[in-house]
Amino acid sequence: MNMPEVKSRSISPAVLSASLCAGSTPKLLDVRTPPEYASAHVPGAKLIPLNELKIDAFLAQHKPGRPIYVLCQTGVRATKAIEQFERAGCDDCVLVEGGTQGWIDAGLPVHLGARTVLPLMRQVQIAVGSLSTMGAVLALAVNAWFAVLPLFLGCGLLFAGITGTCGMALVLARLPWNRGQETCSSCCTPE
Repeated sequence: MNMPEVKSRSISPAVLSASLCAGSTPKLLDVRTPPEYASAHVPGAKLIPLNELKIDAFLAQHKPGRPIYVLCQTGVRATKAIEQFERAGCDDCVLVEGGTQGWIDAGLPVHLGARTVLPLMRQVQIAVGSLSTMGAVLALAVNAWFAVLPLFLGCGLLFAGITGTCGMALVLARLPWNRGQETCSSCCTPE
């Protein structure tokens, strides 16, 4: 995974958790999608999906010099968010190493919610697989021009792999079932 270089600092989930337990109230920003956040998130993390993050509005309510701990699922989207903050002149961001998955892997407590929506990347895999299969079958059975569909999807996957930006994921994230934020049912340590 090739993450762009940013000027920000980073912190391990264990060190951040210890800081939380010591009574500090850091600003935690989670830039994942609402379904990802609803399934499991770090206690106290505020959800603002990366595609909805308005840096100027956020910084208008931010106290300069106070760290903003940014996390996503594994760190890629958080790094992109931090780049946006740095372009706006804010160097207060701290990347939470490994994101929410790193937090869970460290055995730290998370808020768990009912998972009612498939994770976004599984939705992408289902859509790409279905459309590619349909295009291939139609190319063999109806007209060779239908081979353009799997070719287009393959190019999209190649682009996503190189850039870290998946166009289909951006589109699927805007669908109604991926936009509703669910409430969490409990705070516990994952098993």
